[in-house]
Amino acid sequence: MKIKRNKRNGGVIMQLGRKEKQILDATPTPDASTLSVFQLKKILVPVDFSECASKALQYALPFARQFGATILVTHVIQPYIPIPEMTGVDVELIDAQMREAAERELKVLCKSLPNDVSFEQVLRVGNAHLEIVKAAKELAADLIIVATHGRSGLAHVFLGSTAERVTRHAGCPVLVVRENEREFVKSAANGISATTPSTAGKR
Repeated sequence: MKIKRNKRNGGVIMQLGRKEKQILDATPTPDASTLSVFQLKKILVPVDFSECASKALQYALPFARQFGATILVTHVIQPYIPIPEMTGVDVELIDAQMREAAERELKVLCKSLPNDVSFEQVLRVGNAHLEIVKAAKELAADLIIVATHGRSGLAHVFLGSTAERVTRHAGCPVLVVRENEREFVKSAANGISATTPSTAGKR
């Protein structure tokens, strides 16, 4: 190999010998099929059955359609913790009722999803952001789409502070959907409603 200075532009000119040209010609050129492709197989969406959580699902739908991904519709039940002054409270009964109610709402919500989207129902019990992060890791989620505001209460997850904690601790990318922001998806086209689900759905 010879390197000469290009007097016209101040650069250099590389002259390859015969053997060097043969090596270069033998090097395969990568095509589109060998290049790495961005893929999404599983998208985890935490829900608390609020309007804002439904909005996060609306964002997940086009991603799921484009990549053929499965949406992991995830709800976390925060366990009931009685205060010391309360006596005669059947904690196990309350926990069972909370789980039954969550299962019903999760089933209704999933029935509102379009038939062309694959999904799984995920129900967990514990601290909201910890369970979301653990579920994403255990289920090998490639993306988490979480809303910033939700509905609070003993039986529901408050997604405001949860979103921030999930973003800090998640082992995969997180898309945070705010309550009031410029949209790039149209909710009307998806047919999802937190309060009035459509009759379309599967399973």
